[in-house]
Amino acid sequence: MKGISYSRYGGPEALAYGDVRDPRVGPDSVLVKVRAAAVNPVDWKCREGYLDGLIEPVFPVVPGWDVAGVVVQPGASVTEFAVGDEVIGYVREDFLSRGTFAEYVAAPVRTLARKPRNLTWEAAAGLPLVGLTAYQVLTGVLQVKRDETVLVHAAAGGVGSIAVQLARHLGARVIGTASEHNHDFVRGLGGEPVAYGDGLMERVRGLAPEGVNVAFDTVGGDALKASATLLAPEGRLVSIADPDVVDYGGRYYFVRPDAGDLLRLSELAEQGVVSVHVSETFPLERAADAHRLNQEGRTRGKIVVTVDWDTEEATAPDGLWQEREQAE
Repeated sequence: MKGISYSRYGGPEALAYGDVRDPRVGPDSVLVKVRAAAVNPVDWKCREGYLDGLIEPVFPVVPGWDVAGVVVQPGASVTEFAVGDEVIGYVREDFLSRGTFAEYVAAPVRTLARKPRNLTWEAAAGLPLVGLTAYQVLTGVLQVKRDETVLVHAAAGGVGSIAVQLARHLGARVIGTASEHNHDFVRGLGGEPVAYGDGLMERVRGLAPEGVNVAFDTVGGDALKASATLLAPEGRLVSIADPDVVDYGGRYYFVRPDAGDLLRLSELAEQGVVSVHVSETFPLERAADAHRLNQEGRTRGKIVVTVDWDTEEATAPDGLWQEREQAE
């Protein structure tokens, strides 16, 4: 099959489009025909080796954890999905190798949920990682309550834009940091935007004189320090970007695959509670350009790569059906 891969750590130039190994479908996995896969900052951080101490690579690595596509082959033990089911997934394993930037991916069922019927393939592909991150942090770690004030950093970005919507759904007031050209976008999500830069803390204090109950840091560094200072007494702080959050009494969080949480997000999307803004799409063969754009760090919503197919029919690559029949 065709896909994107890298055989060494490096910049976007390390990504190559061409033939990659066909996926093998385990008993608890399904083969997904990829329609779209979203780009996340963790993708280029993995590609450049920043997560080498956390996740072992098995080169060549096919990057990508987000996917939207169609089930074309269930594993021998799978009862949750059937051929033709439209699914989304945060397909992360405990090593880097079999990613979603390819024509097909073998996805463990624990990483999948049905695709929201009202979302395009591109928008659906942009939901899993950022949606799960925001959902797990807000409902699980921070346990946001009605009428609390929540500060969300990078509120126009992938995680931030979903966090604003979910926090509002939970009944909270949301203050979101964003560049001025994204303020109307943040308002449209239900947040109260404040500009980055000098005077940030004064601007937030102007909206929340007694401090914020909850701070959700997606940036790290100065944003984390400001978050800790802006907390009200007994306030809660989480960062997904900076492990130094523990020095401020907060918690560092790394999202995990959870089929139940992902299904809940799919339901919220169908109810109109959560929407995904796709800022730009690239064909699969231009995944390096998608990485470059994401790495600039000024994305509103999501960047997505797409796989074009001549037919909508749910079919597996040649040989995989035969392999399964022989195994049975």
